[in-house]
Amino acid sequence: MTAPGEESPVTSDFVRSYVITGGRSLPSSDELALHTLVTLAPERTMPLGAGPEVRAIWELCSGGYLSVAEVAGHLGLPVGVARLLLTDLAEQGHLLRRAEPPRAQNVDRATLEKVLNGLQSLIG
Repeated sequence: MTAPGEESPVTSDFVRSYVITGGRSLPSSDELALHTLVTLAPERTMPLGAGPEVRAIWELCSGGYLSVAEVAGHLGLPVGVARLLLTDLAEQGHLLRRAEPPRAQNVDRATLEKVLNGLQSLIG
């Protein structure tokens, strides 16, 4: 408890996250990484009794693949909370997951200069 005039250490964001997740512990980052891409599975209907956050995820992910970080950012939710909601939807078969795209390979400077010189000779 806090004394009169002191601020509570529990913020409204903390309470909101607790309410959204139902007090459940957040999944590990190994289960659904920030860069994992998610989208709605075809021909699925929204779960009955879906909360506003799940409805917002449903709407966002219906437009195509988004990363977990993008979903959290669009919803203004902590990443852990978004990850938990996305994991729930994936376990229910509503979401498709795709691994992160492969990293681009580094190209040596000489190759880049040849490409640049070739383009400059075409443009004049």
